[in-house]
Amino acid sequence: NRFPDEELYLRITEEIENERVTLIQSTPTDSDLVSLLQLIDACEGAGELNVVIPYMGYARQDKKFKPGEPISARAVARCINADRVFTINIHEKSVLKHFPSPAENLDAAKLVGEYIAGLGLKDPLLLAPDSGAEGLIKNISSGLGFDYDHLEKTRLSGDTVVIKTKNLDVTGRRVVLVDDMIATGGTMAESIKMLRNQGAADVYTACVHPVLARNAALRLFNAGVKDIIGTDTLERAESRLSVAPLIADALKGL
Repeated sequence: NRFPDEELYLRITEEIENERVTLIQSTPTDSDLVSLLQLIDACEGAGELNVVIPYMGYARQDKKFKPGEPISARAVARCINADRVFTINIHEKSVLKHFPSPAENLDAAKLVGEYIAGLGLKDPLLLAPDSGAEGLIKNISSGLGFDYDHLEKTRLSGDTVVIKTKNLDVTGRRVVLVDDMIATGGTMAESIKMLRNQGAADVYTACVHPVLARNAALRLFNAGVKDIIGTDTLERAESRLSVAPLIADALKGL
């Protein structure tokens, strides 16, 4: 709810005094972040407070790229006052050190891998758009026997990227492009076009965080993607699988 001046209003109606409380809230927008901060404050008096942030907004600003910029990920992390914090496939793990309490990053790779396996694709090839996602794609493929590799991406300028396939033969293959998140979809769209031109039978995209800003989904389908696979760290039409089991397992371990 909101006040007449558009300020957010919330209230916890359950009794939380001395109880173990877990808040689960993604923060893709400023309003979501303010809501989480309000919830944390409303939980004052709880015996234990755990905060799960499936998708953490501002996490990509983990360093100063230009003089005078804030480290937004640090600024957000410092505001989260809880006994323990969990994130899921945060863009940069170094952000965890900025939380004032112990923080753990959960990995949804196994869930994504199991979903891809369930598609029944014949001889799939998993590709990361660059070497930065190599660890994720390796974890997704672990134990499933998928072939995997990464593309070579060279950034010529802020908006210009050159992508190569490292001489991989994708002719007739079902290719799944995998990254931790799909934001604007620019790199993915170029990769899809290139793979289709090189003879890939089908190209899928899979990610943990389906940000899909602006017209990203339309851009991917126009490029020739077969399907877009995401989790529900962000609720989107493309959220094909839930990270709830991952969160539940982490909380059971407390």
